[in-house]
Amino acid sequence: MEFKALFSTALVAAIVLTSCSETEKQKEVTARPAGKTEKAVNAEVGQQKQLDPARDQAAAPAGPTTTMEFVEYDHDFGTLDEGDVVMHTFTFTNTGDEPLILDKCKGSCGCTVPECPKEPIAPGEQGTIEVKFNSKGKKNNQTKRVTIDANTDPAQTILTIRAFVNPANT
Repeated sequence: MEFKALFSTALVAAIVLTSCSETEKQKEVTARPAGKTEKAVNAEVGQQKQLDPARDQAAAPAGPTTTMEFVEYDHDFGTLDEGDVVMHTFTFTNTGDEPLILDKCKGSCGCTVPECPKEPIAPGEQGTIEVKFNSKGKKNNQTKRVTIDANTDPAQTILTIRAFVNPANT
């Protein structure tokens, strides 16, 4: 009797495992565009990567690179009331031997707006980035990032701001 129960359990397990793997295979086939083999789809993806010259430029800046160092990479505003607008200034130094050029500064959402210097920063000189955070429509713990693209190695630097936002009374 025990043998029949053990055999039945093993048989059910094998059927379930087989049916799961068939379902996964069906998903793979249906995820592929109709009439295209996996090889054709991979070739198209490779061509798309080749046709995007900005992808490689973002990974490695053209021309000479330098380095920069921030006094702090993270700032906590503490507790705010929803709707408060606060600002923090991040200070950095060009620690390399080439002029520092900040190509792009971008907040992780519209509530986080960085202001970066437009002019090159000479070696040994300091610069600042002002980051404004608008807490309107934000509640509880908030973590936002500012991404800075520059002629540095690595090409991107991330700054982080944090706050706890008390919800407005409605």
